[in-house]
Amino acid sequence: MRWGTGSVGFRSRGENRRSRVSERQKTIPELATGKAADFAKNVLYLQAVNKRKSKHVDTTSYKTRSANKNTVRKDWLLVDAEGQTLGRLASKVAKLIRGKHKPYFTPHVDCGDHVVIINAEKIRLTGNKWDDKEYVWHTGYPGGRRSISAIDLWKKHPERLIEKAVKGMLPKNRLGRKLFKNLHVYAGPEHKHQAQNPQPFDLNNFK
Repeated sequence: MRWGTGSVGFRSRGENRRSRVSERQKTIPELATGKAADFAKNVLYLQAVNKRKSKHVDTTSYKTRSANKNTVRKDWLLVDAEGQTLGRLASKVAKLIRGKHKPYFTPHVDCGDHVVIINAEKIRLTGNKWDDKEYVWHTGYPGGRRSISAIDLWKKHPERLIEKAVKGMLPKNRLGRKLFKNLHVYAGPEHKHQAQNPQPFDLNNFK
């Protein structure tokens, strides 16, 4: 390529590329023999192919799919609280209500299951928690601090022990209040959700 009327000018892009390749090849001393030259050419070819592939990555298999109320499948599960420890049961039930056991778990969507808990009166607490554990609230008036021990609450409303434990493990926002409606706790072995046909769920095999 000529620039102006003289014989000296700028080289084209192709010439520059070819000159850079030739200079790179000169830096490889193994090009003197035939086998080494073929090996070096193969290396340069593979580098060019990999560089070309890296610009066109197929990302169709890496899409993150978010669930919504139209695609979520909500099941009904039946959990027996007899002999279960309160804290361990509550943490596992919170996972089921939250939907963290599902592959399409979405943090801002109610994608969990309905959980029916029976035999809440047969829940177990370890150590001295029956006497030492207290539930505190305030009436809103001066001097209105109130408290009740776990054993006294169990005698009045045994299902509230599980409800309070599970509610404390859910998000403290509108979503958490909506998720809490998926929990149904009953003191005895009977419940009123026979129409939903809840399936028995063993918490001992669930982590």
